[in-house]
Amino acid sequence: MHDLLDSLFSLGMPWWEFVLRAIAVYVVVLVLMRVTGKRTVGQFTPFDLLVVVLLGTAVQNSLIGEDTSLLGGLILAATLLALNWTVGRLSARSRRFDQLVEGMPVILARHGHLYREQLARQSISERDFAIARRTAGYATLAEIELAVLETSGKITFIARRGDAHDT
Repeated sequence: MHDLLDSLFSLGMPWWEFVLRAIAVYVVVLVLMRVTGKRTVGQFTPFDLLVVVLLGTAVQNSLIGEDTSLLGGLILAATLLALNWTVGRLSARSRRFDQLVEGMPVILARHGHLYREQLARQSISERDFAIARRTAGYATLAEIELAVLETSGKITFIARRGDAHDT
């Protein structure tokens, strides 16, 4: 029993190294996620889900090193949750920080004209855009006054004046 408790709570490195590793991985992954796109979980393709799972596996050793203790995992979990809470808090208090972390909304279409270069920059295929448009109840691009990729990854649509869509 003593060996079991010892293996659960004996850290393979100092506690502060877990915290530093978690901060480093969190910041790097946050920056990479910010740079690579704005898709939300509801818009994930099977490929996107695969990347997220593999990303978690890829950074696992960076987080835990050689440690496999319960206590080490709990320290990492607490640190990651605290970082996430802190980023949320700073984003709520500082517009500049929020724009740095979340980015800015991007106009994808206006007056029935699709901005293909913006779609490409945001890694959104025309097919994905068309699916989002149809899901929002717009049969054609001509019905759309404005389509915006929000910082959440959701595409919102505003109908042309005279059209009877509420979105």
